[in-house]
Amino acid sequence: MSSRREARRTAIFLLYQWDVTGRPLASLYEGEIDGYARDLADDVTERAEAIDTRVSAASIGWPAERLGALERNVLRVAVLELDRGEVPIDVVIDEAVTLAKRYASDDAGRLVHGILARIAREAA
Repeated sequence: MSSRREARRTAIFLLYQWDVTGRPLASLYEGEIDGYARDLADDVTERAEAIDTRVSAASIGWPAERLGALERNVLRVAVLELDRGEVPIDVVIDEAVTLAKRYASDDAGRLVHGILARIAREAA
């Protein structure tokens, strides 16, 4: 079993491939996939439209479909984790920002932070 951080990263890359290629998510599972990663990815695909609506509302003029696939999927996973309430809000936001910065850019990290902070405030 991997750490939640590693599982989250795996889920984001599976979702990225799903989002970009349009292939069924199950076809992207190769080898041993961590259960937490699989659950995150499966839940996001089931709720992607609803999550994207929330992201679009919180991004103020920047709809989810205009985001890069990486940022969009980082946000999808983070929103799902916020909704589940299993991970502290600060950890969800910090992890999402770190992933956006690492795999996209500092600007992506700032964008992800702003959107997640609004969603967290609205949920509180």
